[in-house]
Amino acid sequence: MSDVIEWVLEMRVQDGQADSVQPLLDEMVGATQADEPGALHYEYFMPEDRSTCTVLERYSDNAAVMAHLGNFGAKFADRFLTAFAPIRFTVYGPANDEVRAALVGFGATHQERVAGFHR
Repeated sequence: MSDVIEWVLEMRVQDGQADSVQPLLDEMVGATQADEPGALHYEYFMPEDRSTCTVLERYSDNAAVMAHLGNFGAKFADRFLTAFAPIRFTVYGPANDEVRAALVGFGATHQERVAGFHR
């Protein structure tokens, strides 16, 4: 089985925050790409009206998730939670107890792989 952990986080853009979203996302993407080799996939998507945002993230293992969450907490959490309100957060893969505990405040639900492969 794979150690890869991935998630889909769907969010609503908070009232009055539309102008702050893009600069924040650009900064977060740049920092994650530069500082986190265990971040394998990190992409944000928004509809044309920019009212919601979905992020797709994939990490090599639990340690990579915790490295990301440490960086996120230290650098971006306050601004992120001002800009966005989580709607749905689904985590896929073998998240350990430490990762589960770290994500509980975001309302994360977890699903374990039961079949399949990745390349």
